[in-house]
This record gives sequence, structure tokens and C-alpha cells, in this order.
Amino acid sequence: MCTAFAADLKQFNGELDHVHLLVHYPPKVQLSKLVNSLKGVSARLLRREYDTHVRRYLWGGHFWSGSYFAGSCGGAPLTVVQRYIERQQRPVD
Repeated sequence: MCTAFAADLKQFNGELDHVHLLVHYPPKVQLSKLVNSLKGVSARLLRREYDTHVRRYLWGGHFWSGSYFAGSCGGAPLTVVQRYIERQQRPVD
């Protein structure tokens, strides 16, 4: 999906109930459309591959919640943000 939006996924990690993504995207991209596409495609792929396991973690039949948090890191060095994401726990297998 990042390629379709001319975006670059720089870092990924997560915790038990959420993920962290560091994405560089062009200013013309609507962030809400990028996030919704990432959530939609990943949910379909994960449900196709791991449906039996994933089914017990769904929120009202949905893989992802309808909300997300986005923050700008324009003032922080990229290495600091990447290090923060790297130190998060990995999502549950």
C-alpha cells in the first residue's frame, strides 16, 4: 500500500494491542486515506492467512479499531523516532 501512495515504510513494531509505523509520505497524500488503506489491506491479508487465530481478537467483527493516532516527527531526528519504535514489543504471533 505504501507504494501505491508513494510512501515509504521506515520502521514497524508494536505492542499487544497496537502497532507503531514510521511512514514517510508526500504532502499530497491524505493521511486518513493512507491509514485506512493500510488497515483494510492488512486486515484482509491477516484474516485470510490466520483467520482462526485472529477471530478471537476482533472488535465487533473488525480487525482494527476505527481510530488511529498520527503524530508528526518533523522536529525529531529520524534515528530517535526509529529507536523508539524498535524498542516497542513485537505484536503477538
